[in-house]
Amino acid sequence: MKYSKIYIMAGLMALIVGLGSCDVNRLPETQLSDPAFWRNENDLKLAANYLYTYLPALPVTSDVWSDDAFGKSPNTVSDGTRIAPATDGNYNNAYFLIRAANNIIEKAPRALESGVDPAVVDRYVAEAKFFRAWAYFRLVKRYGDVPLIGTTLAENSEELFAPAAPRAEVLALIYEDLDEGTANLPAPSELDGADYGRITNTAAWAFKSRVALFEGTRSKYHGYGDPQMHLTLAKEAAEACMNSGEHDLFGSYFDLYQYEGEGPGNKENILVRQYGVNVSESITSHTAQRTLETGASNPTKSLADAYLMVDGLPMDKSPLYSEPQSILEVFDNRDPRMSDTFYKEGDEYIGTQPVFNVPNLSFVRTGFANRRYANITDWQNSRSYIDYTIIRYAEVLLNYAEAVYELNGSITDEELDNSVNLLRQRAGVSELSNAFASANGLEMLQEIRRERRVELALEGFRYWDLIRWKTAEEVMPQAVLGNYYFEEYGTEVTPNLTEDNIILLQAEENRSFDPDRDYLWPLPINELGLNPALEQNPNW
Repeated sequence: MKYSKIYIMAGLMALIVGLGSCDVNRLPETQLSDPAFWRNENDLKLAANYLYTYLPALPVTSDVWSDDAFGKSPNTVSDGTRIAPATDGNYNNAYFLIRAANNIIEKAPRALESGVDPAVVDRYVAEAKFFRAWAYFRLVKRYGDVPLIGTTLAENSEELFAPAAPRAEVLALIYEDLDEGTANLPAPSELDGADYGRITNTAAWAFKSRVALFEGTRSKYHGYGDPQMHLTLAKEAAEACMNSGEHDLFGSYFDLYQYEGEGPGNKENILVRQYGVNVSESITSHTAQRTLETGASNPTKSLADAYLMVDGLPMDKSPLYSEPQSILEVFDNRDPRMSDTFYKEGDEYIGTQPVFNVPNLSFVRTGFANRRYANITDWQNSRSYIDYTIIRYAEVLLNYAEAVYELNGSITDEELDNSVNLLRQRAGVSELSNAFASANGLEMLQEIRRERRVELALEGFRYWDLIRWKTAEEVMPQAVLGNYYFEEYGTEVTPNLTEDNIILLQAEENRSFDPDRDYLWPLPINELGLNPALEQNPNW
């Protein structure tokens, strides 16, 4: 059962907020002739509903930008061959959302004149500010300095031709908007069933921890700004979410990506994009499994090797590891999250092949098949309604652990028990302690980062983690490898292989990452033409 009707009448709201053009920087905020609107709580809620249509869709293929996944062919972000685009939806759509949010922020107070409770007005303004913060973070992490627009604009507004604001100013507005959210938004337990999916105070804390950890580590490793300030904010925001008592980990990792993990009964859910109920109530749907089945995002050897053995040790340190002699043996004694994330022999699969056996190398080019959002009924219907949890409590725990270590250069066993080890307990992997790390020659920071990688695998985090840690220049140029080439794969497709009999998808000589260019994205060429005050990012 779905609990929210947020998307209902969103099409009407597209008219209300006047988003008719794709030229976001040139056209003004629509000056609405809407004297009958903004009069009651329902109007405010309807206006805010439109913002939810901008929540991101499932990140089915975004990990092909990183070393965690490979599609049917090389990716230009991953291998360093992309060029500056003429247009970019990542840029324009963010400003569409900012414009819609600014419209609500300015006009919602009109409802006070009709006697609407100020707390109600504050709530929907806080929702709009959350989405404005969301949009600006999408911009700043990609492009760095960007135009900062905090109000609706007239057609001749000077801001349309203003230069980009420094990223520090953009982040200051993001934090300010999210702080208002934590003050004026309800807690998850205060929502009734019909409002499940709306922004809450814990979503604002959780998202602030994400933003501040990104900027804290990025500024630390790239050498600018005030890393300690951002990292402190990340730790404090994560702690606030953890101490709220509103969230906990769900019992099954696999079921987080199934219908069983949906709804307010799963306290790990913090921010969710909801899809329709079923084929007869199909407001929105996705085709994640069908897309993945065709090989759009296949796990790599690099990701597979990141999974620990169940004794908590990496493969090269664990006595439990021996070189596999078959596809199924690759999963022996491994962190169970690997089996929950990769298909293995015996798993329920698709309508034309109910039980998974051997990956088809024509599509699954790495030899590792992506199991996310697998549901045989959805496959048969060619559509799925499994929700996408955009922010979940596990990320907050990981944000906390990393921020603590980056601030202090250490982390206590108690802090590990309150974060990383909760995830390992659910997974069934031996816990991490300072003594364990020391005894086995493990670097604590690398183990915290490893935990993040496997817990959040194939959810769109890996590329951005490499960017903020400034390790992309080391990781991205490396060859892309798949599984060992076992006889079970057959001879219908004969892949390129290394000397060690490992599937080779892209050789090192065909990959690059320019540290003087690729840590920022190129601004769209059309936007530079529309606003001469904008400057292209270095070396693009």
